[in-house]
Amino acid sequence: MSKLRFRVVESAFEKKATELTTPAERPSKYYGELVFNREKMFKYLPEKAYERLVDSIDNGSPLDRETANAVAAGMKKWAMEKGATHYTHWFHPLTEGTAEKHDAFIEHDGKGGVLEEFEGKLLIQQEPDASSFPNGGIRNTFEARGYSAWDPSSPAFIVGDTLCIPTIFIAYTGESLDYKAPLLKALEAVNKAAVDVCHYFNPDVKKVYAYLGWEGILPSRRGPVRRTSRSVDDRPNLDGT
Repeated sequence: MSKLRFRVVESAFEKKATELTTPAERPSKYYGELVFNREKMFKYLPEKAYERLVDSIDNGSPLDRETANAVAAGMKKWAMEKGATHYTHWFHPLTEGTAEKHDAFIEHDGKGGVLEEFEGKLLIQQEPDASSFPNGGIRNTFEARGYSAWDPSSPAFIVGDTLCIPTIFIAYTGESLDYKAPLLKALEAVNKAAVDVCHYFNPDVKKVYAYLGWEGILPSRRGPVRRTSRSVDDRPNLDGT
């Protein structure tokens, strides 16, 4: 029994990739079909909710409960039209894989029945069992409460009959328990520093998007980039210095 969890993880990593048949239509016809992108947001959200959500995505402004409820309603309507019956907070714990917490689009009505509901509180935050994931010794088992929180900057998408909502995963004390939260913090730090630099040249710059790290773009340059007397990859420069 003590090894059951490890066996489940091992079996998950042994699964083969699903073979997919390329659709006959042009890519522009089906690209993003199962992604709740801005086109879907504009169609399924009220005007004010759409504007506030886009502002949150572009500028990081906070969302109020009213907007979250409107986004949840529009997202649920789109997903159910696509055949989704469940939703999940999809996150990246420290296991080199992904994790999901599945729920159905229903809530108990208190009278022995259920209602098809999906409110903003369910979209914004969930509480998976954090004791199931590595924690680096930052808390005891009895303090294992963890939260998954919606990341509006990543669009929701559908896999099978499930609406997948990209989230971060943090401990109840605020420590990151996943790979995405530190990434978002790093992107925000780069954005803040880069915007400050850009204001020397253009005070109207409001946000800087980081798409590539220096290790991704520098190798494409011709010739070494100097860092004191060495190149970035720490090899001698071409002139021997």
